[in-house]
Amino acid sequence: MRVLVVGSGGREHALAWRLARSSTVTEIFAAPGNSGTASLGTNLPISETDIDGLVDAAGDRMIDLVVAGPEVPLALGLSDRLAAAGIPCFGPTRAAARLEASKSFARDVQDAAGVAGPEYRVFRSASAALAYAEHRNRPLVVKADGLAAGKGVAMCANLEEAKTAILTCMQDRMFGDAGETVVVEEWLHGPEVSVFGFTDGENLSAVVAATDYKRAGEGDTGPNTGGMGSYGPPAFWDETLAERVSSEIMLPVIRELASRGAPYRGALYCGLMLTEDGPRVLEFNCRFGDPETQAIMPRLVSDPGEVMMACATGSLNDVGPVEWSNRPTVAVVMASGGYPGSYRTGVEISGLNSPGAESDDSLVFHAGVSSAEDNSGRLLTSGGRVLACVGMGDDIEQARGHAYRRAAEISFEGAYYRRDIAELHSDQPTAFQITR
Repeated sequence: MRVLVVGSGGREHALAWRLARSSTVTEIFAAPGNSGTASLGTNLPISETDIDGLVDAAGDRMIDLVVAGPEVPLALGLSDRLAAAGIPCFGPTRAAARLEASKSFARDVQDAAGVAGPEYRVFRSASAALAYAEHRNRPLVVKADGLAAGKGVAMCANLEEAKTAILTCMQDRMFGDAGETVVVEEWLHGPEVSVFGFTDGENLSAVVAATDYKRAGEGDTGPNTGGMGSYGPPAFWDETLAERVSSEIMLPVIRELASRGAPYRGALYCGLMLTEDGPRVLEFNCRFGDPETQAIMPRLVSDPGEVMMACATGSLNDVGPVEWSNRPTVAVVMASGGYPGSYRTGVEISGLNSPGAESDDSLVFHAGVSSAEDNSGRLLTSGGRVLACVGMGDDIEQARGHAYRRAAEISFEGAYYRRDIAELHSDQPTAFQITR
């Protein structure tokens, strides 16, 4: 197959890297891609939001399968447009992608499917939302209903923070139309985990779990980011919990969407809080996570080209069980100084032997990395999250050591990364505590 990966981040480099090792994939294209995907195939200068351009390129290049990395092109209808052109897409239709594009829609689907989540209310009036926050007068989570580049969720420890978050969305319009409606939820407590599975709209593969570190600083301090690291499998993850999440959460949602005439095909991402009362859904996303993808793609044993095509064509059961390795992986994100605020770009990166350099125990996935225009071979920073160093090992500590060793070999002015990714503590919950 000739495969087109849509997107330009570390997630897309990881997807392209794994697809390049598929026995069913002969050629890789990426749009727009980055320096990492360029080492695996051909980058096309097409924005991920240029739906016309992507569909035309897929036709012109005789692409057999399009793999959508980010959520925005899916929310804009990329999968629908490709289907009309007769090109399979690994990614849901616009209607099914509302599972991420509208948090109120997702909660409605979840309720109809009988899936447990936080207590919540949906507001289209700032005054009503403020009155509800005053009535609750306790820690709350305020979410812009639409897509806000991962920045539309505010964890509010008190009433004043909740009021500020509501007004920021609905009055100040910080997130534009995405904040016209807000969802106000109770603040749940417990370990968080990201769970991913392949689905063809009816069937669900074996699922895989990873953690995600959102805060910029050690000890989960500082501002929220797009993600500073990930690892898996978590110590508390076991087959009992995986089966419970599949049967009680993910499959019911897939079936509910199908009953609404919006079958979901692609990667289904479920963000969970493991509370004392059991798993509760924080959010659904319509694609693989970033940086979780960088941690889970090295663990995918099954042929990704075969599995993704089966999802896109409604034939997942025909390819046999999807297998994931239990070998631990740890991904450490290196970021530009100042991220997630303002930061410099065009800073030279040292220590990368070649784009996508890898060894038996470590990988580097590019995100905000570009090649110098003078054809010197130099690599420069071009974003906030610059790259992810991924370590593999026989246990989490060994994988962690390989990831941090690789990070120590790479440098650029202003670089920083968290030093506590996958740092295990004796007070972390066990699988027994979570699934009892």
